[in-house]
Amino acid sequence: MEEKNVLLSIKDLQVKFRVRGRILTAIRGISLDIYENESIAIVGESGSGKSVFTKTFAGMLDSNGFISEGSIVFNDAELADTHVKLTSSARSAIEASRHKLDGYSKLELGASTFRELKALEREKEERGGLSDEEKKAADREVKELVDERTDLYNLKQTFDPSKEKDKIKEAAAKIKSLDEQIKELKQVNEQKAKEHHQKMASDIEYLHEYETRHTELKQKYEREIAGEVPADVLKRNEILAKEIYLSVGRYGAVKRNQLINKLCKALRDAMEIGVDLSDESQLNAVFDTVAFRVKYLDETQEQLHGTCILNLAKVQYAKDWGQIRGRKIATVFQDPMTSLNPIITIGKQITSIIMKHQGCSEADARAKALDLMDKVGIPNAEKRFDDYPFQYSGGMRQRIVIAIALSCQPKILICDEPTTALDVTIQAQILKLIKDLQKEFGYTIVFITHDLGVVANIADRVAVLYAGQVVELGTVEEVFYDPRHPYTWALLSSLPQLAQRNTTLYSITGTPPSLYNKVVGDAFAPRNPYCMKIDTLAEPPMFQVSETHFAKTWLLEPNAPKVDKPEAIQDIHEKLVAAFNI
Repeated sequence: MEEKNVLLSIKDLQVKFRVRGRILTAIRGISLDIYENESIAIVGESGSGKSVFTKTFAGMLDSNGFISEGSIVFNDAELADTHVKLTSSARSAIEASRHKLDGYSKLELGASTFRELKALEREKEERGGLSDEEKKAADREVKELVDERTDLYNLKQTFDPSKEKDKIKEAAAKIKSLDEQIKELKQVNEQKAKEHHQKMASDIEYLHEYETRHTELKQKYEREIAGEVPADVLKRNEILAKEIYLSVGRYGAVKRNQLINKLCKALRDAMEIGVDLSDESQLNAVFDTVAFRVKYLDETQEQLHGTCILNLAKVQYAKDWGQIRGRKIATVFQDPMTSLNPIITIGKQITSIIMKHQGCSEADARAKALDLMDKVGIPNAEKRFDDYPFQYSGGMRQRIVIAIALSCQPKILICDEPTTALDVTIQAQILKLIKDLQKEFGYTIVFITHDLGVVANIADRVAVLYAGQVVELGTVEEVFYDPRHPYTWALLSSLPQLAQRNTTLYSITGTPPSLYNKVVGDAFAPRNPYCMKIDTLAEPPMFQVSETHFAKTWLLEPNAPKVDKPEAIQDIHEKLVAAFNI
């Protein structure tokens, strides 16, 4: 297989939303590598998580959304390369950080004993209250009741007071009953914890053993952290101090000082519990809680030089997104009219982006804008430069949106169903334009769609999403001609182009699962005509079909019964060639 450069590496990504007092998990542990200069299509039904998944790349999640777990590492050499001036204040800050780290390093000498001490204290805390298992069970019971109450309260708000008084009264009574149940359950748990505490308080022998052991460990810990820090650790701290400054050098003085203090504290906490700071991944994780880690490479008398690990899942400041969004990762949305400002001329909208990200003059920006308008197929670009969006047709507006997206020559172009609002003829032109420009600009296309016909014509690889997970991944030929997941079978079977005359068009029965609740087993199981018992009990792993083809279904387990794909897609090649000209 040809070796490809990974441009974007997504690992175990989880995205959640706070919705009306509850947590909805929209993306559930996606891992995916996206390569340079490829076209990858993200397909699935509405609500499968396609748009949410790609919004995480550009920091465009809604305000109630957040990344709870995982990483999105963006491999861009230009953005990663970091230089920070070594002024007198910079040298003072680095020296102050090094001095702090040298002091904190004494804690590493007693890290093992510190962990023992904390484990002993946790054991006593559990013995004198609810154990971890009891707490989890109690929290789960309370959460179920709270979720039920929240749903009922939200439903009550939809009732019409003038016509549905009985429903409002009934809902209010149920809410009151749930409030009482929640209160009672909390009281039961509090009483149980109190009984555990009283039982422990009366166990004189245990308390004596605890105090003896606790005192021994504390004394041992004090002796250990009074030792001398090794020379190699002091040398490491010198590098760490420079990495701290490299990591925050792009900020203003006030913010920079705040972040230096936070990073020093994060490293102190890590040293206290014995995190292996020589391990790159563990050190990156410590930095990620505050700011990107910039790895130290070298220095001169004038500046420090390092390279940054760009984890887009950990971006916390708008200034960082300003360097990424638009300049490195651009998006073409579904409706061009919502992407363009109706009261600003087309030319101004393109030039403003060019001037912001490329720092060129207005005259240079105009020349580049006209060139882009010509490239995306706008006739008489010079004359149409000062027109407003309403003076353009839908197809031409989408061409302008593409021109804006490409104005800074991004590495990744996210196309979020860009042809849905256009007629069929214009759709084909826009798809051809996106592919043709890819050859010139060398960007990676991430194409979001539910239209498999579009996928067949534009994609190199396909990732099929269902309920916030990638359930099948492969080249376009593998997914179309040799699909392995029942959901992919169902999507292909529902293609109108494959339907026979005088037959009923296939549709997928049922609805996707609620992502408010934890999904047990295979999320597609309730809608899967080939469902086995294990599908309802355990989540399937991602099975490898070939070097490039993977599917998340128990049907690929070696001991699973052999199941043939539906008759409608068994001889799909000829039908697809005829339907989509591929």
